[in-house]
Amino acid sequence: MRKNFIFAGDRIAILQTFVRIVESGSLSAAAVQMDTTQPTISRRLQSLEQMLGVKLIQRTTHSMKLTDDGERCYQHARRLIENWQLLEDEVSGVRDEPAGVLRVRAPHAFGQDQLIEPLGEYLRRYPQINIEWILNDRSPDFIPEGIDCAIHVGAITDPSVVAVLLAEVPRIVVAAPSLLGCHGVLNQPGDLAQLPWVALSSFYRNEVTLNQIANGEPFRFAITPRLSTDSLYAVRKAAINGLGVGMVSSWVVKEDLEQGRLQHVLPDWQAAPLPIYLLYPYASYYPARLRKFIELMKEVMPGLTGTRSAR
Repeated sequence: MRKNFIFAGDRIAILQTFVRIVESGSLSAAAVQMDTTQPTISRRLQSLEQMLGVKLIQRTTHSMKLTDDGERCYQHARRLIENWQLLEDEVSGVRDEPAGVLRVRAPHAFGQDQLIEPLGEYLRRYPQINIEWILNDRSPDFIPEGIDCAIHVGAITDPSVVAVLLAEVPRIVVAAPSLLGCHGVLNQPGDLAQLPWVALSSFYRNEVTLNQIANGEPFRFAITPRLSTDSLYAVRKAAINGLGVGMVSSWVVKEDLEQGRLQHVLPDWQAAPLPIYLLYPYASYYPARLRKFIELMKEVMPGLTGTRSAR
């Protein structure tokens, strides 16, 4: 009986390896994601092909392609693995007790600053969890990269994922006192067009839109940035050094405003806030480690410094 159980477990492991090969795009990528060696991945693939008596993947030096049998096997394997995970959780009684590794992608600045405290709370609540905290500002490719979920700031461009709106980040226009001292009094947003700018290229490049807080009236004007960057921290630092006016998330400059390194420019006008989403791929079953992380993010995100409930 024990031998049969181990054999069944081996088959599930082999199917999991095959699914990871397909979704990561290569044997080497699957080996990295599964923390094993490429020869081990290759042996598991060969074992599956021998068990089924068919060729699943056609491989050349530079490419990999599923055969028709491989495509059918992949679809069945995904469903079997999801059902097996559900069975394991139900039988072992850990359906609501998170365990294992959760892989999360988050924006670089937001992820290393605002989110470390709630991340620590999640780890304290669930001691059987480990987290891989992946920081970059590009859109995640969930399945090939083996990512469970992602914190995303800004508009959603991929309609194929589940997107849970968590909160929003107010944005304001700031500048160094030294820069503002070199120009006349700023009375209206049109005056900003005459100043040098530092652009956060992931959200604005050559045009800025501000809305009057009192009535929501928008004002749009063109800019020619002296510096463009995809780093929020670089925009902050450049603004402090007087290189130009910047439009930034309010949390990143909170202390700079309090200590006078930066000034809030035209506080009656501000940019549209950025939404904060939690993204994850569609599936028929989600493990407890992901479900509990979603619950925590919904709970804490609107209360973080510099965020607020989405309007």
